[in-house]
Amino acid sequence: MTATGDPALDADALEAAFAETMRRTGASIGALYLLAPDGNLLCLDVLSGVPVEFASPWTRVPLASPAPVADAVREDRLVWIGSQEEMVRCYPRTAMALPYPLALVAAPVTGARRWGSLLLMWPATRPPYMTQRERGNINSSCRRLARLLEEAAERGGARRARPRAVSAGTGRGAAPEPAAADYVERLPGGSCALDLEGRITYVSSGACELLGREAGQLLGTLPWQSVRWLDDPACEDSYRAAVISREPVSFSACRPPNHWLDIHLYPDASGISARIVPAGAPGQPSPAPRRTTPTAVPARAGRLYQLTHLAAGLTEVVGVQDVVDLVADQIMPAFGAQGLVLSTAEAGRLRITGHRGYPAETIRRLDGLPLDTTFTPAGQALGSGIPAFFANPEEMRRTYPEAPVVSGKKAWAFLPLIISSRPVGVCILSYDSPHEFPAEERAVLTSLAGLIAQAFDRARLYDVKHDLAHGLQQALLPRGLPTLDPLRVAARYLPATRGMEIGGDFYDLIRLGADAAAAVIGDVQGHNVAAAALMGQVRTAVHAHATLGTPPDQVLHRTNQLLADLAPDLFTSCLYVHLDFARERVSLASAGHPPPLLRLADGDTRAVVVPPGPLLGVDPDAVFPLVEIPLTRGMLLALYTDGLVERPGTDLEDAITRLAQHLADADDRDLDGLIDTLLSNAETTAQRIDDIALLVLQCE
Repeated sequence: MTATGDPALDADALEAAFAETMRRTGASIGALYLLAPDGNLLCLDVLSGVPVEFASPWTRVPLASPAPVADAVREDRLVWIGSQEEMVRCYPRTAMALPYPLALVAAPVTGARRWGSLLLMWPATRPPYMTQRERGNINSSCRRLARLLEEAAERGGARRARPRAVSAGTGRGAAPEPAAADYVERLPGGSCALDLEGRITYVSSGACELLGREAGQLLGTLPWQSVRWLDDPACEDSYRAAVISREPVSFSACRPPNHWLDIHLYPDASGISARIVPAGAPGQPSPAPRRTTPTAVPARAGRLYQLTHLAAGLTEVVGVQDVVDLVADQIMPAFGAQGLVLSTAEAGRLRITGHRGYPAETIRRLDGLPLDTTFTPAGQALGSGIPAFFANPEEMRRTYPEAPVVSGKKAWAFLPLIISSRPVGVCILSYDSPHEFPAEERAVLTSLAGLIAQAFDRARLYDVKHDLAHGLQQALLPRGLPTLDPLRVAARYLPATRGMEIGGDFYDLIRLGADAAAAVIGDVQGHNVAAAALMGQVRTAVHAHATLGTPPDQVLHRTNQLLADLAPDLFTSCLYVHLDFARERVSLASAGHPPPLLRLADGDTRAVVVPPGPLLGVDPDAVFPLVEIPLTRGMLLALYTDGLVERPGTDLEDAITRLAQHLADADDRDLDGLIDTLLSNAETTAQRIDDIALLVLQCE
């Protein structure tokens, strides 16, 4: 029987272990991400060292995204970034949204299963390397966090809906002692203290005078809210830079009408000390390095970085579903939305291509509405190209009385997706409670809609091409392999890229009467539509000559002559295997193809030496040597293309030898499982630079 635990106690234990990890490692910023139940998303659970607002672009990180915390979990390894330059090189999207000098490590939190990722950050002043002792401490801390998570799961502990900021316990009290306060008051200029959330915790009389506010108007507030002339991205960005980098930063600000002040920020683990002096005044403190921030529209600096981060993400999406996922996983939480509908205009109607946060019945009612519908503002927004914002149901009900009833939402943002005056679709963000849309947020959402439109249009074009390419590929490869006694067979094809998912690798198994069969595998240069088209011609030619009973060397010779007549720009490797069950012989001929692997019944495994002729299409008079080996009971032949063994910087013969060893160790009771084993040992789950075809035959 499972005991019911106290979620608060579980959370306290986890946060205490997290804080202890930060103290032991000396990290200035830390975050703990946990995998969502579906295993495809990392959700920020605990944060320390910066306000939760700073982490808004990264509260939800798709596991497939190119980010340190995702790589750590996906690849089960510790990711170390020692400098900003290394960040730019390895993670350019993250570097754009986090343009500060720092070092970081992301480590997988893994126990009985994968739980998530631990992120730790340091100022750039630390050494740009990590010692074995530090690695050991971090790995030990991750194991401890995993144990606490497992114990909480066994007791039924609940997850938090929102990330929680915790203190690592390295801070000090913000209120100064009387003697210290007297000391500060005697200094020229003004002084104040801010916590890591940016709120003013202490202010001297000199600072009050320079800022033009009473102490009561400043304490507990954010400077850019209580002092309106500090409401500038440059000021907030300087604060962000000081908090994240833990390095001194200075900037200048103009108090109206023309009083310029120099503000110096000195951060540590507990907060920021600020010195405020008139520009050019004598007796100033040693100036902190000035951080030059370009002039920007009056929006929060966090919003600007968030927009940069999301824009970078939109440049990487491929298909329409990728756009939907990115908007749902990153843009929705960034703006606090709970619902999403992404529609496209087709034949005068709004067709929903993706959605989140709506029941299926609601989507069915909204899908296929005419563009001029009065049921929802979507068609009007798309037709006019003007975004529409409704802060509450009453505003919506005045013009569209049925919309609030159908959706059940309380606020909406209708963002038309327009490219060069051409409507592409409409993106709708909705809220479960009333939501005001200030001018700043409307401006950011409108800008984001343009980026979504570009990504959405590209994604639709990709999906059309992908469907065509996929249909072509499926038509060219065999729909299924024939059942032949006494053979057991299995095959697999993997495309090289995520793009067109089409290539020139092919395989086939051909019945040649009751006592013979032919197996063929080949590789046309390239992985695109041209390669696939040539592959279809080669496969057809080989099949036609094989069914006439032509010997293997002559099958390749005649196919080679055909390609020479066609004069293609691409060349083809091919391996042809003839299995004669009556004579118990296997005949092989190769046109520049990697040698097949042979595993005998006793486990002896090796590559079959087949002297290769030239690639097909190179020399019309080429000769293809013929090799024969015995056909014995229990023997297994593995035919493959070079994508399975070729890697940059790897010797091909060594790779084939390793593949033979993996084949020798693999369980042959399930040939599909054997193929899975070969593919996993060849590390084909990463980004592939070439197609892979694999055909396995076993004689029973």
